[in-house]
Amino acid sequence: MKLDRRDFLRLAALAPIGFSGMGRLARAAASPAARKLVVLVELRGGNDGLNTVVPFADPLYARFRPRLALDRERLVDLDTRVGLHPSLEKLGDIWFTGELAVVQGVGYPQANLSHFRSIEIWNTASASNEYLDAGWLGRAFARFPSPSQYAADGVVVGPGGMGPLAGGGRSIALNEPQEFVKNARLARDSAEPRNAALARILQVERNVAVAAQRLDGGASVTTEFPTTPFGRSAQVAAQLAAKDAGIAVVRVSLDGFDTHANQPAVHAALLRQLSDGIAALRSALIDIGRWQSSVVATYSEFGRRPRENQSGGTDHGTASSHFVLGGAVKGGLYGDHPALDRLDANGNLAFAVDFRAYYATFLERWWGMDSEAVLGRRFATLDFIPNLA
Repeated sequence: MKLDRRDFLRLAALAPIGFSGMGRLARAAASPAARKLVVLVELRGGNDGLNTVVPFADPLYARFRPRLALDRERLVDLDTRVGLHPSLEKLGDIWFTGELAVVQGVGYPQANLSHFRSIEIWNTASASNEYLDAGWLGRAFARFPSPSQYAADGVVVGPGGMGPLAGGGRSIALNEPQEFVKNARLARDSAEPRNAALARILQVERNVAVAAQRLDGGASVTTEFPTTPFGRSAQVAAQLAAKDAGIAVVRVSLDGFDTHANQPAVHAALLRQLSDGIAALRSALIDIGRWQSSVVATYSEFGRRPRENQSGGTDHGTASSHFVLGGAVKGGLYGDHPALDRLDANGNLAFAVDFRAYYATFLERWWGMDSEAVLGRRFATLDFIPNLA
């Protein structure tokens, strides 16, 4: 059977709703007996960490940002030095339950300020001068597979590629679970072709169909979610967590953080989406009994520069702060907030926590994996997750 361009495009149209790394089904090691859920939240565009976790006690903050500095009285205080943006009020409520960790100054050496390259570094957990094909989670699941009864290692909700799940394990991309099931049915009854390339595509689609069946059923989520784009993605993450079939990772995204101009209103709206969506996700996970076995964690390709620009915004920077939440999370401040009086030669923030140490904490403390085998070297883990694996 000849595979022409039309046939290939018709079948490849389902590729974003398929498995990544199906050629790596021969796994090198057994997985932990029980794997917990991580919901990764990508803040696309480079979130401004200084106006997210605000160093209000540092006089240089207001000096560097005469128009962008946030009013001290409106912040959600975390301690006597830093506070959250007022749009993060619901995250502040979670802070006071002891279930929110704020990891400050996350970055890496020789930071790259290109969106494309820096998110590639974050997705692959590479050094700034190193190029890797597979995502850090793709490598993790290829080496430490999920239990065979799991529907998938990871699910990516929405656009943006497979990111950290690329190139290994069993990873699925979808927008809605119902859409995923509907599209997967197209592959169930396909005849076996003689053409090897077409057979390969159809085998992937059959694997999608099997995963779809496993994701079709289980408890339903009744929590009311915001009607924002991120609220809808968070709702899908909750629906996936409620399914009978196991999933180790769900990745969702919130786009728009590239705030070069008119930052105050844009950033406030984005952070409110983030806060409201995560708060609803927490409520849903509590309702379905998954909060203690789930962790929600943010990441972004970089932070923003300490000094505001002439357009009322901030340009590409380096270190930023990130949030980790969960019923088993040990809340508090981790790392050091970047010192505004010790900027690098380019006027950017020095990092305090290598992002690979951030990842190593999930790999080792949450899932019980050998992080060195995944990341290529040993990084000291952080205490926001006790040694529960």
